[in-house]
Amino acid sequence: MNRVLIAVDDTKSSKAVVLTFQNLVRPPKEVLLLHVERLQGRSLMIDMLGEAELSTLKESLKGTEHKEALDKEAERILSFYKKELENIGSFSVTTVIRAGRPAEEILKVANEENVDLILLGYSGLKGWNRLLTGSVTKDVQKSAKIPVLLASRPRMCEEPYRWKDAYAAITVTTVIVFAMFFIGVILQRGALH
Repeated sequence: MNRVLIAVDDTKSSKAVVLTFQNLVRPPKEVLLLHVERLQGRSLMIDMLGEAELSTLKESLKGTEHKEALDKEAERILSFYKKELENIGSFSVTTVIRAGRPAEEILKVANEENVDLILLGYSGLKGWNRLLTGSVTKDVQKSAKIPVLLASRPRMCEEPYRWKDAYAAITVTTVIVFAMFFIGVILQRGALH
């Protein structure tokens, strides 16, 4: 195997690619490490744009603070994975940043660079979550003309909370407590009259 394309982002499932690569992939001559910037954040709106609109969006974002922030984040992500991969073996690691629809960009890079394997993280989302967010891995797997290896992070009983998880839990709990308090006040007033 000469070239492997590894697509990464900042999700927990993406972190599984390093371990999967190390354990299941024969060391190639070169690894292409790809990050696709989602121009609309996590919005599904970008999936509704045609090629002309997407091209216009890319052009309009050039030189903006938003695009600079996306580039900075992409560099941070790629730097992390590049370091991890360089610690594994003696192959070259080239980083690539693209912007647009992740599945399409992954397939374009795989075709342009003539890679032998695509490796992606797989979140394993099901039901409404998958319906709402889509599945880049399934789209790539369905359309790729070369083998696609999915890296799934091991499921753990307990995982550390991120600050966003803790904030959401506290917010929901606070809303419930206040709602119960106000319902109690309303019921007491109704009983007193």
